[in-house]
Amino acid sequence: MNNCTNLEYSSEKLDKTASNVVKLLLQRGWHVAFAESCTGGLLSQTITSVPGASAVYELGICTYANRIKNKFLGVPNDMLDSFGAVSPEVALAMVSGLSRCSDAEICVSVTGIAGPDGGTPEKPVGTVWLGFYVNGKTFTRLPELWLLKNKSRGNIRLAAANYAFGIIEEILTEDF
Repeated sequence: MNNCTNLEYSSEKLDKTASNVVKLLLQRGWHVAFAESCTGGLLSQTITSVPGASAVYELGICTYANRIKNKFLGVPNDMLDSFGAVSPEVALAMVSGLSRCSDAEICVSVTGIAGPDGGTPEKPVGTVWLGFYVNGKTFTRLPELWLLKNKSRGNIRLAAANYAFGIIEEILTEDF
């Protein structure tokens, strides 16, 4: 799932995956929560558009500014200074902070560079780190969104949301 250049990302695909995620969460009796930066609430908007989401969606927080990541999610300022907001360390700290605020079995954080500006050779536009918490286990993912043909801000955000819901769907269909 890392090579994103050939994958199709669309609003329709996102809506379909989100609907399936809600169905799977309902079947397991699980809940989900999101801490978003570069997606700006797109994950929360997407899941709340699905009928029945109120039974599984617990919390969404948009922590765009570093000081808010620190204040509400407990991301250490020295971590933000050392690694930058767009890093696996910060994605993990965000999702860990979210899990402390939420009783959700699945928590997801997203932090990245959606562009069109802000990229560097080390972290180009399309660098997006996702943090996942699943019943006490944490991990990160780095989809290669900088390889997308369409690197518009909207498409990077859409691709990140599609990727996040795709991982959640994978988790819920596995015996985790």
